[in-house]
Amino acid sequence: MEPAQPADRVPAEPTPTGDPTPTGPGVPPVGARAADATAGEPALVEPTGPGPQVPPSVAGRQPMVAASLDPPAPPAAVDARRSERSPKDMAISLLVLLIPIALLLAFYRGFLGGDQASTVDPTAAIDQARSANAFPVSQPADLGSDWRTVSANYQTVEGGANLRIGYLTPEGRGAQLVQSNVPAERLLPAELTDQAQPQGQADLAGRNWQRYTARGNEQALVLLEPGRTVIVVGDARETELRQLAAALR
Repeated sequence: MEPAQPADRVPAEPTPTGDPTPTGPGVPPVGARAADATAGEPALVEPTGPGPQVPPSVAGRQPMVAASLDPPAPPAAVDARRSERSPKDMAISLLVLLIPIALLLAFYRGFLGGDQASTVDPTAAIDQARSANAFPVSQPADLGSDWRTVSANYQTVEGGANLRIGYLTPEGRGAQLVQSNVPAERLLPAELTDQAQPQGQADLAGRNWQRYTARGNEQALVLLEPGRTVIVVGDARETELRQLAAALR
């Protein structure tokens, strides 16, 4: 039970209950205060357009997840037939290729004379040397059809002129007939090398020839005459070289 209050005391303001919002002069309405409270904050609006755009510089750095998820390509199929080829099959294939080649070679050699050296007529070169009248010109006679002339050339050189006639002997070896008015001390080293040495004499058809060494496996017969030097040189056997030297007329 509360004590008695004096009669002249102003009663205290009752404790507010319910809505604590103050009212009175100078206090704005509730709705106005709510509008003011939300005026400084951004309005919440539902997005209606497409999602946020990613800048190109950032988009270019995005990992390609989809590409990494692709399954690896299957390995190339191996041709089983190729791996199963036996040596016998390979030999048959090679034989099929070699047979036409062998037939072509046989036709070339047998009918076209593929292994035979082409022959020339030395008459023009001999006539040119005789017309120049630089030295006496000799020509082989009665050598036989198995001796083939494969080259013939007359030309002037420093200090004189040379007539060269090349032959293929009956044994298939080479021999060359050289006639020149170049001094022998210059001609012999040029034709037989500086190391050429005389090996003795050989009398052939009444003429005194000198036997000489030459390049490699070659040998030579040399005839020294006033105003002319004759050389028979080649890798032919000495008997064939003698036959050529003795046939000169």
